[in-house]
Amino acid sequence: MIQTILATVSEGFGNAFGRSRIETSLWERVVFYGAIALTLFVSLLPFYWMVVTSFMPESAIYSLPPSFVPQELTLKHYQSVFSPETFPFVTYFKNSLIISVITAGMSVVVATFGAYSFARLNYPGRGLFSRGVLLVYMFSGILLVVPLFKIIVWMGLVDNLGSLVVTYLVQTLPVSLYMLGNYFRSVPPEIEEAAMMDGYSRLEVIFRITLPLSAPAIVAVFIYTYMIAWNEYLFASIFLRTQSTFTLPIGLDALSSGFHQVWGQIMAASLLTSIPIIVMFVYLEKYMVEGLTFGSVEG
Repeated sequence: MIQTILATVSEGFGNAFGRSRIETSLWERVVFYGAIALTLFVSLLPFYWMVVTSFMPESAIYSLPPSFVPQELTLKHYQSVFSPETFPFVTYFKNSLIISVITAGMSVVVATFGAYSFARLNYPGRGLFSRGVLLVYMFSGILLVVPLFKIIVWMGLVDNLGSLVVTYLVQTLPVSLYMLGNYFRSVPPEIEEAAMMDGYSRLEVIFRITLPLSAPAIVAVFIYTYMIAWNEYLFASIFLRTQSTFTLPIGLDALSSGFHQVWGQIMAASLLTSIPIIVMFVYLEKYMVEGLTFGSVEG
């Protein structure tokens, strides 16, 4: 019975996301593709310049007029980035990776159970809690610096990677709860009711039925939280003090302010910093798009 229901729901999801052909005029297609081309140009030109600059010799970087197609390539900037005396990239990368993975994992776990309670369970104050979570997200990060810093000092986590895990978890949980809550509401409750009639407990229903059906939303929440933790600068610059605890954004800032005219090294380090996000997005993009959009589809 459960297998039949799951097959039916999966087929319905596939039909909901199926592509359909829309007839348009030649002028509409020209405008559409022109807008796409302009968007791609504006979006990709900075990235292209970052890649090119990271391989240019110093003399070519500062030449006027600038050359958009390098005549000579060098790996000198990457060698400098991986030199511990110049830029301890491996240490910064490790710190950012630890913080991002732990924060994303904890956010998924906490948001899964919290969002499920908002979507399926009835208890006093549920509506107040769910709306209060979104209210917290409306506050700008700069307004939370002082209270969060006092909390971190009270916890004894200043200059500790744990301070950023706590901070990023607080920052990302509201949106994570909102995204997963919407997705859980889109899963037909009849599936869970049928499973419970077959003898499944509430936890078994969550782990065997709800979570597999909600995989796109869970992946979207993980990527969203990971990206926030990976790229965040404000709180890291306040809570971290020693170089051994710096994350990549703080390390890049130290590199740009500690030396003169090192744009080649800065671009090389920036490119290396962006690679994990690019790889993750390329492989998980379909899940992220599906998870971000499915909860908004009605009927």
